[in-house]
Amino acid sequence: MGSALPQIDLPQQKKVAQALRAFLPERCVLWQEEDTRPYECDGLTAYRRLPMVVALPETDEQVQRILRTCHALGVPVVPRGAGTGLSGGALPPGDGVLLSLAKFMRVLRIDPLARVAVVQPGVRNAAISDVVAPFGLYYAPDPSSQIACSIGGNVAENSGGVHCLKYGLTVHNVLRVKGYTMQGEAVDFGSEALDAPGYDLLALAIGSEGLLAVTTEVTVKLLPRPEMARVVMASFDNLEKAGDAVAAVIAAGIIPAGLEMMDKPATLAVEQFVHAGYDLEAAAILLCESDGSAAEVEDEIARVKEVFTRAGATRTTVSRDEAERLRFWSGRKAAFPAMGRISPDYYCMDGTVPRKRIGEVLNFIGTMEKKYGLRCPNVFHAGDGNLHPLILFDANDADQLKRTEEFAAEVLLKCIAVGGTITGEHGVGVEKIGQMCMQFGAAELEMFHAVKRVFDPKGLLNPGKGVPTLSRCAEFGRMHVHAGKLRHPDLPRF
Repeated sequence: MGSALPQIDLPQQKKVAQALRAFLPERCVLWQEEDTRPYECDGLTAYRRLPMVVALPETDEQVQRILRTCHALGVPVVPRGAGTGLSGGALPPGDGVLLSLAKFMRVLRIDPLARVAVVQPGVRNAAISDVVAPFGLYYAPDPSSQIACSIGGNVAENSGGVHCLKYGLTVHNVLRVKGYTMQGEAVDFGSEALDAPGYDLLALAIGSEGLLAVTTEVTVKLLPRPEMARVVMASFDNLEKAGDAVAAVIAAGIIPAGLEMMDKPATLAVEQFVHAGYDLEAAAILLCESDGSAAEVEDEIARVKEVFTRAGATRTTVSRDEAERLRFWSGRKAAFPAMGRISPDYYCMDGTVPRKRIGEVLNFIGTMEKKYGLRCPNVFHAGDGNLHPLILFDANDADQLKRTEEFAAEVLLKCIAVGGTITGEHGVGVEKIGQMCMQFGAAELEMFHAVKRVFDPKGLLNPGKGVPTLSRCAEFGRMHVHAGKLRHPDLPRF
C-alpha cells in the first residue's frame, strides 16, 4: 500500500501553469505546494501524491479548454469531485493536472412534473433531496458519505447506499450525463426520454471512474417520498444465521427498501459514537426497512419479522416513529467515522459476494483477523452482498500497513472464489488494480483498454487507474498465465 512520490518537473510545471493561466483566472490555477497539498489524496489516504498543477474551472468552456490544452501538451488529467472516494480514483498525477469540479455546484433545473433535476457535478448528493423536498420528491441513492460526496463522483463510481436494494445504484437513477472527452470534444450520454438511440453509452459512462470523459452536467430521476417507512432491527447470535436470514428475506419475495448488516465489533464502536440503540450482545444485527403506504408497510414488516424469527433471530425491534427510524439508520451511516474513535486509521474495503455466502465470508474475515493480528469490524449492504470490511491499523507502523494490504488482498480473493467481485460501489481506482488481474483474463482486459482508446487514444485521462495493463499484471506477482488467461494460482476453476 502507498505510492511513490516522484519529484515534480519544475520547468514542466511552469509551462503547464502558464498555458492554463492564459485563459483561467489566477485563483483557478494552483501550483505552489501549500495550495496543492490538500489535493494529494482522496478518501483512501494510504495513497498520496502531490499534483503538479491543480485547475479549478468555473465554466464548461473552461473545462473544455483545459482538456484541449493538456491534450495538445500531452499532459495527463485526473478529474476530482468532493474527494470522498475510497479507491484512490482521484489520486493526482505527479506529472499532470488535477481537474477539480468543486466549483460546479449549481442546480440548473427542477421539473417536478417530469420528476427530474439537472445538476452540475459538484452538487452534493444530499443537497439534491434537500432542494426537491418542497415538491414531495427525493433522489434515492444515498451513500454513507451523502452529506459530502458529489453527484459527479457518484456517477464516476456508480455509487449506491443503504437503499440501493430496492431503488438501485446511480446507473438506475440517472437519465443523462454531459461532459467532455480528453480531446475537449463534447459528449452527451443518455436522454430525458425513456430511451436514447444507438448503444447504451450512458451505462458505459456511469461507473467508468473518470477514464472516458469529464462530467459537467447530470440529469437525475426523482422519486415521490414514501408515505411511511419503518425499520425492523433484528439480532442474531451467529454470523451465518444473520447471513442466511438475508437470503431468506429475498427468497420470500420481499424486496425491502434497505437491508443492512453490522457485526458485533461494528455495533460496539458505533453505539459509543451515536447511541443508536443497538443490541450490543448480538453477534450481528440486521436493519431492514419497509416503505410505501401504511398498509403496505404494516404487511411487509409482519412478513419480515416472521422470516427473521424462522431464521433464528434472538430479538426483533420495530421503529415506533420517524425519529427512531432515523436513529437506527444513524448508526449504520456513521459506521466509518465511528472507527476513527477506536483506531488511528482504517482501510475500508468493497467486495461483493452472493447473499448465500455472506456468513461464510464473514467467518473467513474472522480467520484473517487472527492471521494478521488486526481487527476488522464489518458493515455492509447485506441485501446485495456488498461487503465493507473495515481493517483497523496504524499507518505510522510500516508492518501494520503491509499486513493490512495483505489482509485486504486475501479478502478480495475470497470474494472472487465464492463467485463475487472485487468491488460493488467504491470502484477500482489504484486500490484494486492488481486484483483486476485476478478477476479478468488477458482478452477481457484488452477489451477494456480498447473501449478506453475509443474515447482517449493517448491514454491521458486518469491514467493508471481502473484497468491494469498486462505488464502491470505480470508485475503484480502471484499470477501466472494459463492457457492464455491470467488467473491466481490459488483460485478454483469455475
